[in-house]
Amino acid sequence: MIQLLTPTHWKDYELIDCGDFEKLERFGNVILIRPEPQAVWSKTLSDAQWQKMHHIKFKGRSATAGDWVKKDQKTPDRWHIEYKNDDVTINFRLGLTSFKHLGIFPEQAVNWDYISSNIKKFSTPTPRVLNLFAYTGGASLIAKAAGADTTHVDSIKQVVTWANENQELSNLKDIRWMVEDALKFVKREVKRGKTYNGIILDPPAYGNGPNGEKWKLEDNIKEMMNDVIQLLDPEEHFLILNTYSLGFSSVIIENLIKKAFPKVENLEIGELYLQATAGTKLPLGVFGKFYKNKS
Repeated sequence: MIQLLTPTHWKDYELIDCGDFEKLERFGNVILIRPEPQAVWSKTLSDAQWQKMHHIKFKGRSATAGDWVKKDQKTPDRWHIEYKNDDVTINFRLGLTSFKHLGIFPEQAVNWDYISSNIKKFSTPTPRVLNLFAYTGGASLIAKAAGADTTHVDSIKQVVTWANENQELSNLKDIRWMVEDALKFVKREVKRGKTYNGIILDPPAYGNGPNGEKWKLEDNIKEMMNDVIQLLDPEEHFLILNTYSLGFSSVIIENLIKKAFPKVENLEIGELYLQATAGTKLPLGVFGKFYKNKS
C-alpha cells in the first residue's frame, strides 16, 4: 500500500499556501515566499493576501541563484526554530542562502519521527546510525538526541559546518562529521566490515563529491543500495530512502529496496507532502523505509 505522509505537530513551521510555482511558508515568526516548481496549480489565497502576509521573498537571477527581498530590513538573515516530537527536541539555525534554501526540508519531519521512535525501540544499548547525503543534519540530530552513535556524511564542508552549529544549538555533542563522497565512504565501510542499526539516505538528483566525484541518481542509486544493505545490522535495523527526483515514483523505490534486500521486513513506501493551511497538498518526494527488531 502506498502511503501519503505529512508532518502534523510542528509549531515552528507552517505551509500557509502554494500555487503558481510559489509557496508561502512560516518558519518561526518569519513568513517567506519561495519558488516551488511542483506547485503548478493556482494559489488558494489572493495575491494581495500573500503580499500582506510575507516578510521576505526570493527572486531568482538565474536557474540556480537569486536574491532575498525584505519588506522590512529589520527582518533577520538568520534565526532559530525548534522541532519537537514525543521522543526528542532539536534546534536549527536557518539562513537566507543564494540558492533559495534555508537549511531545512520541513517534510522530512515525518522521517525524523520514524528515526527516533525506532531507536527508542531497539534493544541495542547504543545503536549505530549512518546519515548519508546528510545536509545540515536534521536526521543526524534526531538520531543523536534519541541515543544513537551517529555518523553524518556530506560532500560539502560548509553544510557540515552548519550541521555542527545545529548540534550545538540542540545541546548535543559527539556526532561524527565526515566531509566525503557518500558512495566512496559506504564502500570503505563495507570493506571494514562495519555495520549500522540505522541508515538514512536522502540523495539529490545530481551532485558532486569533494574531489569532483559525480553523482547522478538514476545511474548510481542501484550500486549505492546494494552496498548499503551490506552495512545493515542483520538482527536489528531500520533504513530510510528518500528522493526528490521528479522522475522517481514510490514504486521505483519499492523495486530498488526489494531487489537489494529480498528479505526486507515491514516495508512502507509512499509520498511525502506538506499540507497547506489554505487546503492544498504540496508533494515533495517519495520514500521507502523498513525496520526489523530483535524477536
